[in-house]
Amino acid sequence: MPGSLTRTWRRAKEATLTPRQYAITAYVALGALTLIVMSGAAVRLTGSGLGCPTWPKCYGKVYPPLNTHAVIEFSNRMITVPVSIAAIAAFVLAFKRRPYRRDLMRLSTLLPLGVLAQAVLGGLTVRGALDYGWVMAHFALSMLVVAAAVALAWRATYEPGERPLSHDRKLTLWARATVALGALTIFAGTAATAAGPHAGGSPGQKINRLDFDGKGTMDFVIHRHGEIALVFGLAALAVWWLARRHEADPQIRRWSTITCALIALQGLVGLDQYKTHLPTELVWVHVSLASLSWLAVLWTACAAGRLQPRKVLAPQPHATSRARVSA
Repeated sequence: MPGSLTRTWRRAKEATLTPRQYAITAYVALGALTLIVMSGAAVRLTGSGLGCPTWPKCYGKVYPPLNTHAVIEFSNRMITVPVSIAAIAAFVLAFKRRPYRRDLMRLSTLLPLGVLAQAVLGGLTVRGALDYGWVMAHFALSMLVVAAAVALAWRATYEPGERPLSHDRKLTLWARATVALGALTIFAGTAATAAGPHAGGSPGQKINRLDFDGKGTMDFVIHRHGEIALVFGLAALAVWWLARRHEADPQIRRWSTITCALIALQGLVGLDQYKTHLPTELVWVHVSLASLSWLAVLWTACAAGRLQPRKVLAPQPHATSRARVSA
């Protein structure tokens, strides 16, 4: 038995991954990190944010009581386990990939570090009684980790030099600007949720909400969120139009179309949830669409590629002087 274990361990150490196998690992990690964002939103919207008021244990135990809110909140914590495994696998297997690439190793490091930071920040959010600042920071960090996972999956899909550098500076810069606007829209959305009725706690639990103008706070933040989202949508539409006008790479055209469709759908859901006074189910759909829109706009920016460096031809004084002499 010890000998067989030794041989198994030796084979595991010597095993390597092909680029395609590692790319699959990166995509699995991306899917897992996106899934936990949606499950976390479900915890908050069902009022289960303080279902387990202690962390990491639930009511001082390693398992939750038979209480709906406690089970929902504790289940979300348990989802962190497979998500952590996927993130760690993306990091560890980056060393096993052949040919080895340092850029993938560096990017993959961000995934387990991000999951660890999320776990710590989640614990602080619970201990902080779901104070809106902690909740907003937790969601923002999730979006940053997803961005790192998108970058890893994109780079793992292609070998260096396989995709040419972008010659279309306008399209690439617009795609990057759309990412910035998307991040701002998501941040404004977290502020709108922080001022809204879905604090994450059960009825009767006191949660510190975003409040600087009494009852007018929520309307003010929601309208600013809507205005920023409109600018975001127009920027995405500009990327879509430029991609077709300049006959850009099919990937850019495809993903810019998906981005515009998701933003439009998100806008319709947002208007409906506002008119129907923010029902839980629609808010969850809105948050999920926000996550998918974030993925799409990031993928569009990746497809737009890195900019071709501008070649500035330096003057050649010797050649100029010789020309003057000959003249």
